[in-house]
Amino acid sequence: MNNTAMYRLSYGLFVLAVREGENDNGCIINTAMQVTVEPNRIAISVNKDNHTHDMMKRTSAFTISILNEEADFSLFKRFGFQSGRDVNKFESYTNCKRSSNGTMIVTAGTNAFISANVISSTDLGTHTLFIADVTDADILNDVPSATYAYYQQNIKPKPKTPDTANEGKIIWRCTVCGYEYVGEELPKDFICPICKHPASDFERIVVGQAAK
Repeated sequence: MNNTAMYRLSYGLFVLAVREGENDNGCIINTAMQVTVEPNRIAISVNKDNHTHDMMKRTSAFTISILNEEADFSLFKRFGFQSGRDVNKFESYTNCKRSSNGTMIVTAGTNAFISANVISSTDLGTHTLFIADVTDADILNDVPSATYAYYQQNIKPKPKTPDTANEGKIIWRCTVCGYEYVGEELPKDFICPICKHPASDFERIVVGQAAK
């Protein structure tokens, strides 16, 4: 099966922000949609491994900032490639403001925001689907929204060309961020040091040959 076919689905990318006590946190999600107009409700899907997920389960209020085509990779690294359990993602970050529900709106590389309060949730196994009432929303600019396909083609760093001196050597390249591990075998429990994705998201490459 060619999992890259999933990149052709035309869904967007969002920074999901929550606040618990005095702590702000956020993560990148790629599933958000309006499900009813009256009342105005949205649905979002969040990976259970994300610290943001657990904070939102306890607090219910959140804001999604819709990423646009001016978003750069540094925004994805800040909110997608590190955990709020380890760092304060909003520390020293000035491209944001607070929504009426107390959570953060990201104002750079985004074109709109939607704030909402969770009214129900459904366990999807690895993820939770949250249904929420919209409490506030606004447009920030007219730059087109960044789809997942746009991210793959234009924002995500392109793989570097392997050094010809390594002809015939085996490298394992992360399909999410492009990090490369050199070695005959990639440990099954390997975690990408950059984006924290597992070994299953690496492709095997023999330098000088096509990826396998």
